[in-house]
Amino acid sequence: MTSTIRSAPAPAAAVGTRERILEAASELFYRQGLRAVSADKIIAEVGITKVTFYRHFRSKDDLIVAYLERLGEHERRAAEEVAEREERPEDVLRSIAEAIGSRSCQPGFRGCAFLNAAAEFADPGHPVRLTVQRHREWFHGLLAGLLTEMGVAEPAAVATQLVMLRDGAMIAGNLDDPRAVREALLASGRAIIGR
Repeated sequence: MTSTIRSAPAPAAAVGTRERILEAASELFYRQGLRAVSADKIIAEVGITKVTFYRHFRSKDDLIVAYLERLGEHERRAAEEVAEREERPEDVLRSIAEAIGSRSCQPGFRGCAFLNAAAEFADPGHPVRLTVQRHREWFHGLLAGLLTEMGVAEPAAVATQLVMLRDGAMIAGNLDDPRAVREALLASGRAIIGR
Protein backbone atom coordinates (compact mmCIF):
# COMPACT_ATOMS: atom_id res chain seq x y z
CA MET A 1 0.00 0.00 0.00
CA THR A 2 1.31 3.44 -0.93
CA SER A 3 2.14 5.67 2.03
CA THR A 4 0.25 8.91 2.54
CA ILE A 5 1.66 12.37 2.18
CA ARG A 6 2.96 13.52 5.52
CA SER A 7 3.88 17.01 6.58
CA ALA A 8 7.30 17.71 7.99
CA PRO A 9 7.34 18.00 11.78
CA ALA A 10 6.70 21.55 12.89
CA PRO A 11 8.97 23.26 15.41
CA ALA A 12 7.55 23.16 18.95
CA ALA A 13 6.76 26.90 18.94
CA ALA A 14 4.75 26.51 15.74
CA VAL A 15 2.46 23.70 16.91
CA GLY A 16 -0.21 26.24 17.85
CA THR A 17 -0.37 27.54 14.28
CA ARG A 18 -0.58 24.03 12.83
CA GLU A 19 -3.42 23.25 15.21
CA ARG A 20 -5.24 26.47 14.29
CA ILE A 21 -4.97 25.56 10.61
CA LEU A 22 -6.33 22.06 11.31
CA GLU A 23 -9.18 23.43 13.43
CA ALA A 24 -10.28 25.91 10.78
CA ALA A 25 -9.88 23.39 7.97
CA SER A 26 -11.82 20.73 9.86
CA GLU A 27 -14.84 22.96 10.27
CA LEU A 28 -14.73 24.25 6.69
CA PHE A 29 -14.07 20.83 5.14
CA TYR A 30 -16.95 19.18 6.97
CA ARG A 31 -19.43 22.00 6.38
CA GLN A 32 -18.57 22.84 2.76
CA GLY A 33 -16.71 19.84 1.31
CA LEU A 34 -13.05 19.09 0.71
CA ARG A 35 -12.77 20.29 -2.87
CA ALA A 36 -14.98 23.35 -2.29
CA VAL A 37 -12.63 24.78 0.34
CA SER A 38 -9.44 26.24 -1.09
CA ALA A 39 -6.14 26.64 0.70
CA ASP A 40 -6.62 30.40 0.27
CA LYS A 41 -9.94 30.24 2.13
CA ILE A 42 -8.29 28.40 5.05
CA ILE A 43 -5.37 30.84 5.03
CA ALA A 44 -7.81 33.77 5.24
CA GLU A 45 -9.85 32.07 7.98
CA VAL A 46 -6.78 31.50 10.15
CA GLY A 47 -5.23 34.87 9.31
CA ILE A 48 -1.84 33.57 8.22
CA THR A 49 0.34 33.88 5.14
CA LYS A 50 0.71 31.30 2.37
CA VAL A 51 4.29 30.77 3.48
CA THR A 52 3.10 29.89 6.98
CA PHE A 53 0.44 27.54 5.62
CA TYR A 54 2.89 25.69 3.38
CA ARG A 55 5.45 25.50 6.16
CA HIS A 56 2.98 23.27 8.03
CA PHE A 57 1.29 21.48 5.12
CA ARG A 58 3.05 20.89 1.81
CA SER A 59 -0.28 20.82 -0.02
CA LYS A 60 -4.00 20.97 0.53
CA ASP A 61 -4.08 17.18 0.11
CA ASP A 62 -1.57 16.92 2.95
CA LEU A 63 -3.94 18.98 5.10
CA ILE A 64 -6.92 16.79 4.13
CA VAL A 65 -4.97 13.67 5.14
CA ALA A 66 -4.08 15.29 8.49
CA TYR A 67 -7.76 16.23 8.99
CA LEU A 68 -8.90 12.65 8.37
CA GLU A 69 -6.13 11.15 10.51
CA ARG A 70 -7.15 13.47 13.33
CA LEU A 71 -10.79 12.35 13.02
CA GLY A 72 -9.69 8.73 12.96
CA GLU A 73 -7.60 9.17 16.09
CA HIS A 74 -10.58 10.75 17.83
CA GLU A 75 -12.75 7.74 16.92
CA ARG A 76 -10.07 5.28 18.10
CA ARG A 77 -9.79 7.06 21.45
CA ALA A 78 -13.58 7.08 21.83
CA ALA A 79 -13.71 3.33 21.12
CA GLU A 80 -10.93 2.70 23.66
CA GLU A 81 -12.84 4.68 26.29
CA VAL A 82 -15.96 2.61 25.63
CA ALA A 83 -13.93 -0.62 25.89
CA GLU A 84 -12.51 0.52 29.25
CA ARG A 85 -15.97 1.44 30.55
CA GLU A 86 -17.87 -1.66 29.40
CA GLU A 87 -17.05 -5.18 30.56
CA ARG A 88 -18.70 -7.30 27.88
CA PRO A 89 -17.99 -7.07 24.13
CA GLU A 90 -21.74 -6.96 23.50
CA ASP A 91 -21.95 -3.78 25.55
CA VAL A 92 -18.98 -2.22 23.75
CA LEU A 93 -20.63 -2.96 20.40
CA ARG A 94 -23.99 -1.58 21.59
CA SER A 95 -22.34 1.60 22.91
CA ILE A 96 -20.52 2.16 19.63
CA ALA A 97 -23.78 1.67 17.68
CA GLU A 98 -25.63 4.06 20.01
CA ALA A 99 -22.91 6.67 19.56
CA ILE A 100 -23.14 6.34 15.76
CA GLY A 101 -26.92 6.60 15.91
CA SER A 102 -26.82 9.62 18.21
CA ARG A 103 -24.19 11.37 16.11
CA SER A 104 -26.28 11.00 12.99
CA CYS A 105 -29.16 12.75 14.78
CA GLN A 106 -27.20 15.89 15.67
CA PRO A 107 -28.04 19.22 14.02
CA GLY A 108 -25.59 20.05 11.24
CA PHE A 109 -24.77 16.39 10.57
CA ARG A 110 -23.56 16.05 6.97
CA GLY A 111 -22.70 12.37 6.92
CA CYS A 112 -19.47 10.56 7.62
CA ALA A 113 -16.39 12.64 6.88
CA PHE A 114 -14.59 9.52 5.61
CA LEU A 115 -17.39 8.55 3.22
CA ASN A 116 -17.62 12.16 2.06
CA ALA A 117 -13.86 12.18 1.41
CA ALA A 118 -14.05 8.92 -0.55
CA ALA A 119 -16.82 10.38 -2.71
CA GLU A 120 -14.69 13.43 -3.54
CA PHE A 121 -11.49 11.49 -4.29
CA ALA A 122 -12.21 8.69 -6.78
CA ASP A 123 -8.63 7.46 -7.31
CA PRO A 124 -8.13 4.48 -4.94
CA GLY A 125 -4.38 5.20 -4.84
CA HIS A 126 -4.75 8.84 -3.79
CA PRO A 127 -3.43 9.57 -0.27
CA VAL A 128 -6.89 10.73 0.85
CA ARG A 129 -8.49 7.45 -0.28
CA LEU A 130 -5.70 5.44 1.35
CA THR A 131 -6.34 7.28 4.62
CA VAL A 132 -10.05 6.47 4.35
CA GLN A 133 -9.22 2.82 3.62
CA ARG A 134 -6.94 2.52 6.65
CA HIS A 135 -9.68 3.95 8.87
CA ARG A 136 -12.25 1.52 7.47
CA GLU A 137 -9.85 -1.39 8.01
CA TRP A 138 -9.36 -0.32 11.62
CA PHE A 139 -13.13 -0.10 12.20
CA HIS A 140 -13.75 -3.47 10.54
CA GLY A 141 -11.01 -5.01 12.69
CA LEU A 142 -12.50 -3.51 15.84
CA LEU A 143 -15.91 -4.98 15.04
CA ALA A 144 -14.48 -8.36 14.02
CA GLY A 145 -12.55 -8.54 17.29
CA LEU A 146 -15.64 -7.79 19.36
CA LEU A 147 -17.70 -10.33 17.39
CA THR A 148 -14.98 -12.95 17.90
CA GLU A 149 -15.08 -12.33 21.66
CA MET A 150 -18.85 -12.73 21.52
CA GLY A 151 -18.50 -16.10 19.80
CA VAL A 152 -20.32 -14.99 16.63
CA ALA A 153 -19.78 -17.35 13.68
CA GLU A 154 -17.84 -15.84 10.78
CA PRO A 155 -16.93 -12.62 12.61
CA ALA A 156 -15.14 -11.04 9.61
CA ALA A 157 -18.18 -11.50 7.36
CA VAL A 158 -20.55 -10.19 10.02
CA ALA A 159 -18.21 -7.22 10.63
CA THR A 160 -18.41 -6.42 6.90
CA GLN A 161 -22.21 -6.38 7.15
CA LEU A 162 -22.06 -4.11 10.20
CA VAL A 163 -19.70 -1.69 8.44
CA MET A 164 -22.16 -1.53 5.55
CA LEU A 165 -24.98 -0.93 8.03
CA ARG A 166 -22.99 1.87 9.66
CA ASP A 167 -22.35 3.42 6.23
CA GLY A 168 -26.07 3.36 5.53
CA ALA A 169 -26.85 4.95 8.89
CA MET A 170 -24.40 7.77 8.13
CA ILE A 171 -26.14 8.47 4.83
CA ALA A 172 -29.65 8.11 6.32
CA GLY A 173 -28.75 10.52 9.13
CA ASN A 174 -27.94 13.12 6.51
CA LEU A 175 -30.83 12.48 4.10
CA ASP A 176 -33.71 10.99 6.08
CA ASP A 177 -35.43 11.70 9.39
CA PRO A 178 -32.50 11.41 11.80
CA ARG A 179 -34.79 10.52 14.70
CA ALA A 180 -35.47 7.12 13.12
CA VAL A 181 -31.82 6.30 12.41
CA ARG A 182 -30.64 5.38 15.90
CA GLU A 183 -33.33 2.80 16.61
CA ALA A 184 -33.18 1.36 13.08
CA LEU A 185 -29.41 1.01 13.37
CA LEU A 186 -29.64 -0.84 16.69
CA ALA A 187 -32.45 -3.13 15.53
CA SER A 188 -30.69 -3.94 12.25
CA GLY A 189 -27.41 -4.61 14.04
CA ARG A 190 -29.09 -7.06 16.40
CA ALA A 191 -30.72 -8.81 13.42
CA ILE A 192 -27.37 -9.17 11.63
CA ILE A 193 -25.63 -10.51 14.72
CA GLY A 194 -28.56 -12.72 15.64
CA ARG A 195 -28.78 -11.55 19.27
